Amino acid sequence: MKFPGSLENQRLSFLLEKAISREAQMWKVNVPKISTNQNVSPSQRDEVIQWLAKLKYQFNLYPETFALASSLLDRFLATVKAHPKYLSCIAISCFFLAAKTVEEDEKIPVLKVLARDSFCGCSSSEILRMERIILDKLNWDLHTATPLDFLHIFHAIAVSTRPQILFSLPKLSPSQHLAVLTKQLLHCMACNQLLQFKGSMLALAMVSLEMEKLIPDWLPLTIELLQKAQMDSSHLIHCRELVAHHLSTLQSSLPLNSVYVYRPLKHTLVTCDKGAFRLHPSSVSDPDFSKDNSKPEVPVRGTAAFYHLPAVSGCKHTSAKRKVEEMEVDDFYDGIKRLYNEDSASENVGSVYGTDLSRQEGHASPCPPLQPVSVM
Repeated sequence: MKFPGSLENQRLSFLLEKAISREAQMWKVNVPKISTNQNVSPSQRDEVIQWLAKLKYQFNLYPETFALASSLLDRFLATVKAHPKYLSCIAISCFFLAAKTVEEDEKIPVLKVLARDSFCGCSSSEILRMERIILDKLNWDLHTATPLDFLHIFHAIAVSTRPQILFSLPKLSPSQHLAVLTKQLLHCMACNQLLQFKGSMLALAMVSLEMEKLIPDWLPLTIELLQKAQMDSSHLIHCRELVAHHLSTLQSSLPLNSVYVYRPLKHTLVTCDKGAFRLHPSSVSDPDFSKDNSKPEVPVRGTAAFYHLPAVSGCKHTSAKRKVEEMEVDDFYDGIKRLYNEDSASENVGSVYGTDLSRQEGHASPCPPLQPVSVM
């Protein structure tokens, strides 16, 4: 990564001031509404936000599109009294507006396809009519500062002013680290309890919690960012507590039907239909011994590893060699790496390490082989 200089720091400060000013004009205090059949309840709002997150993955759109769609939806619900039966139409209209604002032309979903594949329950003409209502209520101003915008700015400032952060992330580049924070932020945006805080406060709380785990002087950095954003420290403390609690409920990214299979030296366990396992002979040969049997040669080492296998039909053999699981490059990373001028980077997340075991006379020992010690 190319470290930003003084001019770059000034540019980041200018972007932060501009985003703070924009947020002050657009943001309204969230007033919890009593759950009735005539009002959209907080739980219904969270459900529709989670639905929009699934649509983002389904249509392979940028996280900025989801962040803008969520902000437009919250702004609209804070302005008008919406009936719950229109919520899905409002949400998909905000999603379509956000896609047309953020995405490239070739990435914008076709309206008929969006209405059909999203199962929103409304037609294309109804979405267009709802679009016009949303634009009128929002004064045709869609360029609001989202929590994701502030996360980008705060993270860039933190990395530029504290280069030691990079040494705390030996396996992650700055853009990959930001991708992890982006996923956490989108998870928090689906929590109605965090609507009481501005997007800038939410992003700063997440950055502060992350810096606390990485560097010892996280508190001075948090104070610096707090002063730049002109926020109240008491609100930040409260926001940090809620964010930390909400992130603790973040589910694991592993599939629900995950199976971990131990591959012994003599046999190979393979997954079959209905979760059954079968044993197959291993291709690793037995250790060779010298002809006089007085001193064995160096035994052939096998490899034992835990492999993550999805529960699918049909039998699949596991390899005898050590494997490293490589996650597919997440779309968060695709959309973020350009911010740090990273042309290519490998993302080795969730690596599985094999353990070498020695075999003597068909016996697999869980300990590494003994090595001769030379006396000086």
